[in-house]
Amino acid sequence: MSLPGLALRAPTDPQHVLVALRGARVADAWLFTSPAAVRFAYAVAPALRIAQRARVFAIGAGTRAALARHGVAAIAPERSDSEGLLALPGLGRVRGQRIVLVGAPGGRDLIAPALRARGAVVEAIHVYRREPPRLTRRHFDALAAADDPLITLLSSGEALANLVAALPPPLLARLRAQTIVVSSARLAGAARAAGFGSIVTATSAAPRDLLAAAAHALARHRL
Repeated sequence: MSLPGLALRAPTDPQHVLVALRGARVADAWLFTSPAAVRFAYAVAPALRIAQRARVFAIGAGTRAALARHGVAAIAPERSDSEGLLALPGLGRVRGQRIVLVGAPGGRDLIAPALRARGAVVEAIHVYRREPPRLTRRHFDALAAADDPLITLLSSGEALANLVAALPPPLLARLRAQTIVVSSARLAGAARAAGFGSIVTATSAAPRDLLAAAAHALARHRL
C-alpha cells in the first residue's frame, strides 16, 4: 500500500524559476538534490541546457539516472546524502565558483552553507515544494486492514516527522511495532527517537536498495 510522507508540488511561480534556470547557464557547477529536482526542473524548462564546461553533481544514483535520461552526465557519491555529496573531490576547492543548487526549500539545509563556507557563490533554485501529505480516511482504513508484517520504506526525515504527526495514535503505534527500512544511519537514529524499534538500514536511498533491505527483513520474518 502507498502511505505518502510528503507531497511534492510544482513551484508557485514557475516563470520566476524558468528565468532563474536560464540565468544559471553561466554557472561553474550544478547540484541536483533529488530525482524530483530533475523532474520538476525539466518540467519548468524542457529545453534546459547545461553548458558543457559546467560540472554536474547528483546527490545519489537515482538522481544521476534521472539526469542521464536528459542527456546530462553527472557525478554522484556512493553515500547518497548531503555529507556524501559534500565529500566529493570536485566540491572540495570551490572558492570563487558559482554553484547552482537545484531542489526544494526546507530539508536539512547543509549543502549551501557548507559550500559558501568554502568560498563558493551558491544560488538555490527551488523547482518544487515539499508539503505534508493529505492523508485521508482511505489511507487510514488501508493501513488498518493491511496484513502483518508491515514494512515501511523511508528515505526522508521530513516524511518521518509528517507521518508521526498525521497518523492517528493507534495506527502510529501499529507502525512503530513493525519494521521500518531507512536509507541512512542518520534516519535510523531519527526513527529510533520517534519510537520505532525494529529498524533496518539500507545501503542507500535508491529504490532498489530500499526494496532489497525490505526483502531481507521480510525473509527474516518468515524464518
